[in-house]
Amino acid sequence: MPPVPEPTRPIVRAATAFRAAFGHPADGPAAVAPGRINLIGEHTDYNDGLVLPVAIQLCCAAVTSRRADSRLRIVAADLVAPGNVFECDLAALHPTSFRATWAAYAAGPGALLFAMSHARTGADVAIASDVPMGSGLSSSGAMEVAIATALAALWKVHIAPLDLARLCQRAEHEFAGVPCGLMDQLAAVFGREGHALLMDCRDGTIVPIPLPTSETATLVVTNSGVRHALASGEYARRRAACEGAAGAMGLRSLRDASTSAIAGARLTPQERDCAAHVVAENARVGSFAAALRAGDRAGAGAQMYASHASLRDLFRVSCPELDTLVEIAHKVPGVYGSRMTGGGFGGCTITLCHPGAVSSLTLALREEYRAAHGRECSAFVVRACAGARIVQADADSCIT
Repeated sequence: MPPVPEPTRPIVRAATAFRAAFGHPADGPAAVAPGRINLIGEHTDYNDGLVLPVAIQLCCAAVTSRRADSRLRIVAADLVAPGNVFECDLAALHPTSFRATWAAYAAGPGALLFAMSHARTGADVAIASDVPMGSGLSSSGAMEVAIATALAALWKVHIAPLDLARLCQRAEHEFAGVPCGLMDQLAAVFGREGHALLMDCRDGTIVPIPLPTSETATLVVTNSGVRHALASGEYARRRAACEGAAGAMGLRSLRDASTSAIAGARLTPQERDCAAHVVAENARVGSFAAALRAGDRAGAGAQMYASHASLRDLFRVSCPELDTLVEIAHKVPGVYGSRMTGGGFGGCTITLCHPGAVSSLTLALREEYRAAHGRECSAFVVRACAGARIVQADADSCIT
C-alpha cells in the first residue's frame, strides 16, 4: 500500500492556532471543506463545459469568533510567522489589497459575505489545511469554501449552496485575480461520499456518479513536487485563447463549438488548439461517466490517457514531470488510466488502478521518477468524501 498521509486533524490545528494568535478560544462556528481531484474534464469549466471531480478526504478547516468592530483577522496555522497573519477593515477593503498573496483567497469570501450581513461585524478566523498548496488539488477552493461556510454561519447570512460556491468563485476572480471556473468551489460544496460529481458548468447541474467499489478500483494521487502558480499568467492566457476562439466563431463559449466550426474559423494556432482540446474533452467526460456506469474501468482509463495527451499537446499545460508520472503508471500492470489533474504546470496526477496494483505502482513511481528527474514524488490513495459542513472545534469531531 502507498504511504497514505497521517490524519493531521486540521480543525484541531486551526483551533490551537486561534488560541495562540488571539489569546482566547474560538467560540463561533467551525467549518471544513474538502480539496478535490478531477477525474477528467480539465480547462472545460470556464468554457461552460463538463467536468467530473471528486471531493477528497484532505480538507481545510476554519474556526471563528465574532468581533465587535468591522475588522477581519485571519491566522494561517500552516504558514510561518509573521507572514501567517493578516488584518483588514472589511468596511473599507479594496479587492486588490492583498493580490498575489494567500490573504487574497481568505479575505475575498469574507468581504463579499460581510456586504451581505445585517450585523456588519467582523471576525477572528484561524485556518489549517492538509490539502498541499500548488498541487492541483484545489487548496485555494477548499480554503475559500471553508472560510465562507464558517463566516456565513457566524454572521447568519442565509445563502444557498450553489450561490455560496459562486460567491467563492467571484472572490477568487476579484481578490486573487485568478479567472477560475466554478468546478473547485462546486466540488468543495457538493462533495458526496463514494461518488464523483458530473457537473455542467453552464447551468450548475450536478449528477452524482457512483465510483467503483474499493474491491474493484482505487484512486491514487501522485504529487510531482512541482508547484504551480495559476495567477502567474499562463492560466489567464489559456482562458483568453478560449474566449478569443469562441468570439471568432460567434459563440457564447466553447461549449457550443464543434470540430467543423473550428476547422472553418479564422483562429490563431493557440486558439485552434485550445478549442480543439475543449471540444474533445467535453466528449471524453461523457464517455468516462458512461464507462463508470457500465463498470468498464479499462474504457474509463483510456479516456484518462487521451485527456492527458490533449492537455500536453494541444492545451500545453503539462510539464515533463507530470508526463513522466503518467508514462510510468501506463507501464504498470493493473493500471487502467492516468492523467494530470488540476490546472497544470506542475501539481499532481490521478491514476485509476486495481487495488492489487497499488504497491507496485507506488514503487515504480518512486524509483523511476527519482531516476528521471532527481527528485521525490509522493503517492497516496484518496477516497470520495462529503462536501463543506459545520463541525465542532474539538478532536473528536474533526474530519480525518
